[in-house]
Amino acid sequence: MDPHVIEQLILLIVTGAVVAIAARRLKIPYTVGLVVVGIAMAFLPFRIDIPLSKEFLFEFLLPPLIFEAAMSIEWRRLRRDLLLISTYATAGVVLSAAVTAAAMHLLMGWPWPAAIVFGILIAATDPVSIIATFKESNVSGRVRLLVEAESLFNDSTAAVALSVAIVVILGGSASFGSIAWDLISSAAGGLFIGILVSITALLFIGRTKDHLVELTMTTFAAFVSFWAAESMGASGILATTAAGLVIGNRVGRGSITELGEESIAHFWEFAAFVSNTLIFIVLGINLAYQQFAPSRFVILSGIVAVMIGRAVAVYPISLLFSRSRWKVEPRQQHILFWGGLRGALALALALGIPDEFPYKYEILITTFGVVAFSVFVQGTTVTALMRILGILPDAKPEAGGPTKMVKSD
Repeated sequence: MDPHVIEQLILLIVTGAVVAIAARRLKIPYTVGLVVVGIAMAFLPFRIDIPLSKEFLFEFLLPPLIFEAAMSIEWRRLRRDLLLISTYATAGVVLSAAVTAAAMHLLMGWPWPAAIVFGILIAATDPVSIIATFKESNVSGRVRLLVEAESLFNDSTAAVALSVAIVVILGGSASFGSIAWDLISSAAGGLFIGILVSITALLFIGRTKDHLVELTMTTFAAFVSFWAAESMGASGILATTAAGLVIGNRVGRGSITELGEESIAHFWEFAAFVSNTLIFIVLGINLAYQQFAPSRFVILSGIVAVMIGRAVAVYPISLLFSRSRWKVEPRQQHILFWGGLRGALALALALGIPDEFPYKYEILITTFGVVAFSVFVQGTTVTALMRILGILPDAKPEAGGPTKMVKSD
């Protein structure tokens, strides 16, 4: 790697540490502070040459965040709501994409191809933004499980649908059967690869009492599961989610030493901190380079369309389960709606649209606008909304401390 890039990465990480201290004293969300600092850094006399690309996000920054979050999810709790979460992550994404696309077609007169691509890439909620916001607020319980798990699972639906839509619009062809197969194979392949890689890691962990080897094998599980799945056309996010679930749910069963558990918790919390720092500062830098004023009407229309799409994805599906054991309380539905944040993942997907695709610039600038709204409006108010609804106690969030991995009975 270029030494200049390494210097910039270190600068951003140190900046993130300073922002963490300042954000706590100023009582503002840490992620918002990072974005604001990123915007300010765009006006420095030197340029930060770290791109907000799909490759950089997927290959280096997402695996630590996904793995760390998945390790803290208890399988028994997830299993209880798996049908509900899967419905949000599949039917919910499809509904949201369809309604958003229709709204952009009606409000701004976008041609259907552009409206559909925008609707799909913005439909999936962003695990990066959601996990960071909920963790910082010390949210716990079922609402956190629903919001975070949905964001971890809906990536596969959106990614497959987006790739198929672009191929078809640019002159290819795809049948309903092939689309369904791509979606199923992406999800199933990701889960299978994640489970296989994590079991391999646990086999090595079971043959050592060295906490450094245990830590190394969890690193292997997090990154290799993601990279292997993506290289095979499967969902990397689902693969790393599965790997984190398997390893996290082995804690307390003798598979990992006590020192190993403590080292793993501290290491992955730090890795998630570094990833969040880089993502949100670079996001702020990229936001600063955008010319929002000339596109204010299309951005406002995009925000309205996305919020309508999200509402349709949450409330009708929740109504379907209202008389079952998966019933979601109205106040939890409101958090699912308002806490469905968009962030770097949507931007990475938008940046990955081929240059020859019509309306690429309009899609990109609208995505930037929606993400800015999500960070500065939804991200700064979702915690207050949870307190108003009685989901979050009226107490100051606690700082620091290692991630608590699952303890199985």
